[in-house]
Amino acid sequence: MIFYPDVYLNNVKDITIELLKKNDIKGLLLDVDNTLIDFDLKILEGSKEWCKNLKSKGIKLCILSNTNKIEKVKKVAKELDLPYINFAKKPFKKGFKKAMKFLELEAKNIAAVGDQIMTDVLRRK
Repeated sequence: MIFYPDVYLNNVKDITIELLKKNDIKGLLLDVDNTLIDFDLKILEGSKEWCKNLKSKGIKLCILSNTNKIEKVKKVAKELDLPYINFAKKPFKKGFKKAMKFLELEAKNIAAVGDQIMTDVLRRK
């Protein structure tokens, strides 16, 4: 089994509508820690606009986090106006399947975004 991300970017905001369309991605599962918020728990500058822009282009977004700190996830979700699933137990399938049903999209049209390859962006080829 080989683990690897399909795309590596420095910042979540580097994900463009063009990149998503090129890869037939219609939904994103977003991690919180070190993806939407920094080490100091601050939402990355420009993230609100980035989320709003993608949603206006028809991209479905959902926070999928392993944290059991519900208040942290709720705060980020509220500020970015996104639905969320916490305590997802990634990389196990259950959280991903729940998010897939929530987004009403097929797995081939969803990308997972995060900073940890073994939990957030695990992919088997």
